[in-house]
Amino acid sequence: MNILFAEDDEQLGEVVAYMLNKKGGYTVDWVQEGEEAYDYANASHYDVLVLDWMMPNGDGVDVCRRLRKEGYSGAILILTAKDTVGDRIEGLDSGADDYLVKPFEIDELLARLRALLRRNYAPIVAETESIHGVVLNRTSQMIHHNKEMIQLSPREFQLLDFLVRNKGQVLPREVILDRVWGYDAEVAPKTIDATVKLLRKKLNQIGQQDMIQSIRGVGYKVEK
Repeated sequence: MNILFAEDDEQLGEVVAYMLNKKGGYTVDWVQEGEEAYDYANASHYDVLVLDWMMPNGDGVDVCRRLRKEGYSGAILILTAKDTVGDRIEGLDSGADDYLVKPFEIDELLARLRALLRRNYAPIVAETESIHGVVLNRTSQMIHHNKEMIQLSPREFQLLDFLVRNKGQVLPREVILDRVWGYDAEVAPKTIDATVKLLRKKLNQIGQQDMIQSIRGVGYKVEK
């Protein structure tokens, strides 16, 4: 299960991210700013978003409200030191599914995450996007062109999906590493090049080997 954890307190963030991974068994992306949380939520699939209320560059409630307004249907839990009834109402009315007051025990957070994951959210509908005649299916992590279907590895799909979501933009290797592999991943930049090479080989099967463009000395891009 994938969790996006947004918390600007570095000490608390490190501890909670570590415990979510080690004790809960979740894959965790930890960010420290609201705008960054918003970007991550739009760029990748997460089973639950855990958003701290007070963060720089957009607080968690604002991020939640923006995502819901744009149709985001995933589970969202708000963390905050605000504990009045009015605060709780504001947090839930922003679109959050649950609300946890600081300080909290990690076991309670894990229990709330399990409860959110058990809930029956909207029916799973295949999310797709078409570009250059290639259809990305974000539910099955497959691409297809006409009747040709190609299964990608999770990392290959994440990389292609990230490039497509940001089509028209040159994405530096360090940004790709951070967004696709994670901020703490011990991965060499050449790993990106190797993954792109594998992707191009598969795209070549449907005549789209040039879909991913190399920007020398910088990174990669997909044209609009």
